[in-house]
Amino acid sequence: MATEDHLAELLAAAEEELAEAGFRTGDFGPARELLAEALAAAEQAGDLAGRARALDLFGMVAHYDNITKLMSGHRVPAQEIDAEERLFRQALAAWHTAGQRPATGQALFGLGLVYQVLRDDWASAMPYFWQALELVDVKDASTGLYLRSEVHRHIGFYFLVADEQPAEAVRHLQLSLELREQLGDPRHIPSGQVALAEAELAAGHRDRAIDLLRAAVVQARESGLLARRIEDAERALQEAEAAPDTGTEDPTGRSDSGAVG
Repeated sequence: MATEDHLAELLAAAEEELAEAGFRTGDFGPARELLAEALAAAEQAGDLAGRARALDLFGMVAHYDNITKLMSGHRVPAQEIDAEERLFRQALAAWHTAGQRPATGQALFGLGLVYQVLRDDWASAMPYFWQALELVDVKDASTGLYLRSEVHRHIGFYFLVADEQPAEAVRHLQLSLELREQLGDPRHIPSGQVALAEAELAAGHRDRAIDLLRAAVVQARESGLLARRIEDAERALQEAEAAPDTGTEDPTGRSDSGAVG
């Protein structure tokens, strides 16, 4: 029977393989293998929380795999979207069975991703994102920094593209980037810089956006990210440099995104 320490090691290794695949290699096979072993070990040991966490990560593997298809210009089949949603719903139910409602943030966030990213349905996504934010942003939450960053990131996108409140988008995306920087994983920082730059540009802070994007391009290259991630940062930089200067820059050279609540 697997020990609790061994199960924790399997889940940590799977999470690392997921990050490596999503940002550097594109190969989700190792993450799936580790999660299959972790899920079997959790079920054998009757570890309800371990099972819930494995399902959370299986859902995220499915999501990264699906967005890889999208970013490559391919359509995601409806059955694969449905399969991803089932994983997050199973994880949500598993956390409730384990009596750990505060740990449901990842599953709720995952359901938001299904609707926002894969079904282009902000109205259905936002209730999940708001619930996730409520859970992950409390002071005593044991939530990982990356999940907190991701929740703020997607709420920031909501204010950027759906509700069109650039200043609020900047606020959330600034928080998202700061959490990535606090985590210190160089794989995650360029995407945070690109997202914040898009909001800064929408808010009329062109110079700030260009500075962020130049840093993102450099770090994406130095971190050995997937070619499409580097190309996305380069394209965003080119578009920002080509954008007209609206003359609304803060004369101090700083954007108002530093005013974090």
